[in-house]
Amino acid sequence: MLSTPMGRSRLSSLPATGEMSEGDFSTLFIWLRRSRARFCLVKKNMTVVVGTLFLWLTLSVVAPVRAQTKITVGYAAISPRTIPLIIAQEQGIFAKRGIETRLVLIKGAPILVASLLTGDIEVGYTGGTSVLGAAAQGPYLKILASISSKLTHMMIASPNFKSAEQLRGKRFGIQSMGGSTWMHTILGLEHVGLDVKRDNINILIIGDSVLIGQSLEAGRIDAAVLDGALVRRLISKGFSVIADLTPADIPMLNQAVVVTPEFVQRRGELAERILMTLVESLAFTMAPANKSIVVKTMMRRFQISDPKVADEGYQDLLASIDRKPFPSLDGLRNIRRLMATQNPKAANVKVEDLIDSRLIRKLDENGYIDKVAAAYGLK
Repeated sequence: MLSTPMGRSRLSSLPATGEMSEGDFSTLFIWLRRSRARFCLVKKNMTVVVGTLFLWLTLSVVAPVRAQTKITVGYAAISPRTIPLIIAQEQGIFAKRGIETRLVLIKGAPILVASLLTGDIEVGYTGGTSVLGAAAQGPYLKILASISSKLTHMMIASPNFKSAEQLRGKRFGIQSMGGSTWMHTILGLEHVGLDVKRDNINILIIGDSVLIGQSLEAGRIDAAVLDGALVRRLISKGFSVIADLTPADIPMLNQAVVVTPEFVQRRGELAERILMTLVESLAFTMAPANKSIVVKTMMRRFQISDPKVADEGYQDLLASIDRKPFPSLDGLRNIRRLMATQNPKAANVKVEDLIDSRLIRKLDENGYIDKVAAAYGLK
């Protein structure tokens, strides 16, 4: 039947699967209506034709089936706040958005920033310190979202130390000078009334949070400012909590989605899909129904064998992440203040120029963030 002159003239003008407009659908349905009498005369053939057309239309409508977009995401440290990123990959949330993701641990924020600028990675998952540090030297990156807007760490010390005063002249471990762990440490010291120079605090470069925890256990350092499951593990072994910084509501811009300005300009649609993935991953992580999955992920990633410790770390993680991941301008200003003590050029950086919240604001204003939260049973 599709070989009739009318069939050829009408249908041959239709575009390929996945490119049909409303006008194309109207043309097809008019053709079907005018051909109804002929279909009724040949009932068996009608079944075949309608079945074929139904399949064709279905393929046209379901055309969003697209090839997976491949990206590489670099993260600079292993910490509890990397869990939503890991969840997004392991639970197929990236794949749901048509993104095939390769996660790469790049130890050291400067190397991660360089990898972004050279195009070796498309997306960085790192703290605001990386972005501001780069801006102080020239190149401006863009923060699209941040999952944590305040300091939720604890100052923890060897069992023989019970107060902040006892930490004068002692050794604190960080990952890099001027980096996120350094800033967390300085903010923690400020909170308990200590000063690096005045109180002769020794700041030692150790490595990421996991290595810092191991160094504390081995006695190579005396104290550190850490968060989440890593702290709980140390507490279970008798280490002392000198201060819990969460109640202090100290502004900080932690674990941000960072890209180059060119990425936003040229691949804005992909950037939006990445943020949609992050929003859903945060909801997945926070949903009570997924607690066992998240806890098991934390136990595996942080080598925790005690379920109780992992559970406490999970509660800490929930307290440290934001359902709506808006970048914190006050947090970035706090970073600038501290960084300027090490690099005077940082004082001249306009922190407002480092944040591009248009896409995450769009997802909030169009109701996407709330819809995802509701789908996962969150308020």
